[in-house]
Amino acid sequence: MFYGAAVWDPWLIVAQIVCLQCLYYLTLSLFLALLVGTRISKMSLFYLFDYAAVTTSTVTGWCVIVSFLLTSLAGAGYLLYLIERTKKCLDFSATLYIIHLFICIAYGGWPSSFTWWIVNIVGLAVMDLLGEHLCMRREGREIPINRFRPNGVAFVQLSDC
Repeated sequence: MFYGAAVWDPWLIVAQIVCLQCLYYLTLSLFLALLVGTRISKMSLFYLFDYAAVTTSTVTGWCVIVSFLLTSLAGAGYLLYLIERTKKCLDFSATLYIIHLFICIAYGGWPSSFTWWIVNIVGLAVMDLLGEHLCMRREGREIPINRFRPNGVAFVQLSDC
């Protein structure tokens, strides 16, 4: 989608980061609404950005963990369509999670929960490795040559002339 011939295009990179970040939070919000929203009376930003919500001691905390991991799976698909390059998947995945870390620090302070760190590191690894795998499969596909050939045009061999 965004892949172009230019090697260094900072506006493209910023646009990709913004799109990926927005899609990540949109998907995370959807999964949280489906899994956590059915268990609580009122949703808030607490479940997106506060490290205390990511806990293994409650069922709601497990639902938050599952939401984060499902979002990382969806993020791999976003890498496939937005980034399209295997070698850029780690850069964009790490950027997404670093921005998420800064937002979490601004919202609720430094994440002191071991569970929060494990969930986010696993999410980063899943998003990166699955995204790389999907991009590698796409890059490895054969390019169909016949689609560039005009219909009904017969090619003349040199020996026929």
